[in-house]
Amino acid sequence: MKEVVEGSHAVSEAVRLARVQVMSAYPITPQTHIVEALSEYCAQGRMAGRFICVESEHSAMAAVIGAASGGARTFTATSSHGLALMHELLHWASAARLPIVMAEVNRALGPGWNIWMDQTDSLAQRDTGWIQLYCEDGQEALDTTLLAFRLAESADLPVMVVLDAFFLSHTYEPVDIPDQATADRFLPAYRPRIQLDTREPCALSQMAPPGCYMEMRYDIQAGMRRVPDLYTTAENDFEDIFGRRYGMLEAYRCEDAEIILAMAGTAVSTSRQVVDDLRDRGEKVGLLKIRMFRPFPTDLLRRLVGNAQKIAVLDRNFCFGLGGIFAQEIRAALYHGERQPSVFSYISGLGGRDVTPEIIEEIYRRSKSADHPEIESVWVGLDPGICPV
Repeated sequence: MKEVVEGSHAVSEAVRLARVQVMSAYPITPQTHIVEALSEYCAQGRMAGRFICVESEHSAMAAVIGAASGGARTFTATSSHGLALMHELLHWASAARLPIVMAEVNRALGPGWNIWMDQTDSLAQRDTGWIQLYCEDGQEALDTTLLAFRLAESADLPVMVVLDAFFLSHTYEPVDIPDQATADRFLPAYRPRIQLDTREPCALSQMAPPGCYMEMRYDIQAGMRRVPDLYTTAENDFEDIFGRRYGMLEAYRCEDAEIILAMAGTAVSTSRQVVDDLRDRGEKVGLLKIRMFRPFPTDLLRRLVGNAQKIAVLDRNFCFGLGGIFAQEIRAALYHGERQPSVFSYISGLGGRDVTPEIIEEIYRRSKSADHPEIESVWVGLDPGICPV
């Protein structure tokens, strides 16, 4: 059934359809609408799950870790400094192999205080052992959340569903919301592989001395290596039931492209139109949408770039002292490939600033005219009145 819903509520609907048993959250803009809706669903009896109000994001993650350890299907949501406060417990969730799903609404970190879009918060958690999936629109946010539960419970690893602040979280658009019976066909009741049970006492997350700690970490990496196949299996089933699929990466008009634009999130929609406009003018340009960031789909990336000579990466994030994070990951993934197109790194759209068609075309033109990438990431769209360029 098609409904016009806010991006945040598309996530809430997916959590309801997933029959989540325990939810906890602390309100932080711009993720608050997700958990507000879920608390209303529980209060109205539309969900049988339990909503736990907590005093911080650290406690929110601790609560779902406890519930997941007991065998419940769990969910939480956060943004920005809330995610940063969770950082310690993100490691505990992944190392315990708990299939927690979390919606993370990208928001800039302070200071200065900023509530708008920036991907640095989620990308700063890239080494915590969480699967990360990035969304472009409301339909994808709903579908990805349902997929996330299936993937988490197959891989025994937590999943972060990432969406842009305001551009997606607070934008209303038509979304196909499936009925409960159809959702149940795709996502059956959760059957935990390991759980705390008073009838069979055990301990979880105990001391790991040098004789076993390294092997535990290797096991997590082995689980991550299984994720692409598990994701493909889940998405095949999703397509059979719902008629939609997204892939770990999406290539648009890349078959004969000489230059490929690469990015994640809502800027993809604008870039797709720019690619069409440039194609109409005879430019051989394509678009690569990054959807799965952890684990990074290296083999798929190498196949999709084809014979492109250059890749221009738009990062709405920044690693100080290094540069754009997606650009660095793509560069590393291509390093041992048969072909190594030049990777151009651009920074724009930080703190919620618009990424306009003009900015995207400027990125394309700069890449086309340059023989080699700049040593550092190029910042595009700076205000010369504030920061002389």
